[in-house]
Amino acid sequence: MCYLDSNNFSDRYSKFDLLLAVGVKDELIAAVGSGFSELEEFRSKHTGWMTGFFTYDLKNEVEDLYSSNIDGPDFPDLYFFVPEHLIRITKGEIEIISDDGQRILEEIASQKQHHKSSNSVKLYSRFSREEYTGTVNKIKEHINRGDIYVTNFCQEFFAEDATIDPAETFLKLNDISPNPFGAFFRLKDKYILSASPERFLAKRGNKLISQPIKGTSKRYADPFNDERSREKLRGHPKELQENVMIVDLVRNDLTKSAIAGTVKTEELFGIYSFNQVHQMISTVVCEKQDGISDIEAIRNTFPMGSMTGAPKVSAMQLMEQYERSKRGVYSGAIGYFSPDGDFDFNVVIRTLLYNAATQYLSFQVGSAITFHADAEKEYEECLLKAQAILEALGQHGSSPLP
Repeated sequence: MCYLDSNNFSDRYSKFDLLLAVGVKDELIAAVGSGFSELEEFRSKHTGWMTGFFTYDLKNEVEDLYSSNIDGPDFPDLYFFVPEHLIRITKGEIEIISDDGQRILEEIASQKQHHKSSNSVKLYSRFSREEYTGTVNKIKEHINRGDIYVTNFCQEFFAEDATIDPAETFLKLNDISPNPFGAFFRLKDKYILSASPERFLAKRGNKLISQPIKGTSKRYADPFNDERSREKLRGHPKELQENVMIVDLVRNDLTKSAIAGTVKTEELFGIYSFNQVHQMISTVVCEKQDGISDIEAIRNTFPMGSMTGAPKVSAMQLMEQYERSKRGVYSGAIGYFSPDGDFDFNVVIRTLLYNAATQYLSFQVGSAITFHADAEKEYEECLLKAQAILEALGQHGSSPLP
């Protein structure tokens, strides 16, 4: 099943408030090497609704790269399915697409209240604070040498022998951190619980839209301090620098699919406020060439620049060297293709992954490293981004270190 929730956020590109896809008419499980080509063929056979996910490690198919770090959650590299039943809610209007819609409504109405169960989780980190900050400073040496300009350095927090109620934990997470691209995805015994605020790539008509996030500041209960934090983000040289570098990267990625001269930045350095953080979001758009398929357009921009860095390939190579976990679904994308030819995919951040069969639980957080990055502040930013997940797991905002 795939549940996508906009949490009442809407912009000019919003298509619905909520989408629920359940059951499998047909599915595609693909590995790195032929993932995009297999999806191209799968999509040509199924032109209706389809939902699924791309993992970050499909980068190895797009570029001459590899992934050899620990892969605890163990998700497939690419998965899409054609649902048996689909429910879409838009401004209070409910649409059911199913061969037996009345029965589906009756089953929903007859559901008993979900019994809450407690989570049993002991979290560990792949990096200590000292190891993380030391690695940030090593990465800055590469920036000083000109190997890269900016990168996204990620760390994993994980638990083994973890027991959680995935649905209940997602409801808590979505309540604590209601974001525009919330998602709950179940693939047999594997679960994705996402509170993502970021759009990777969408298509509306012939228009491609990407909205990279780069720049984060803390929310405060006091209105004065909160507004001061927001304004500080708006004028912070390091945050502006990392945002504009990623915007340039996204513009470059979109040119591979765009009609010449149509790539433009609709909004630069927009400041948007969510429950835990203020974020700096830019919007880059273009008109898609007729000869470029939807799958090609996604491949041409994958992985998203906000999770890689610039230059893109060099940044991905270095992060494989310095990170200690395979990113997998994290830094990938979840979303849908619709019958009218549109699609929309988020960036998988602020997301919990759970393998119920192996009882392995994982979430990753990262921050942008630039020439002006302060290693201690970058570590604190990681903990800030992890705050909602920690709270949803019952950690009460405590440090996830053992």
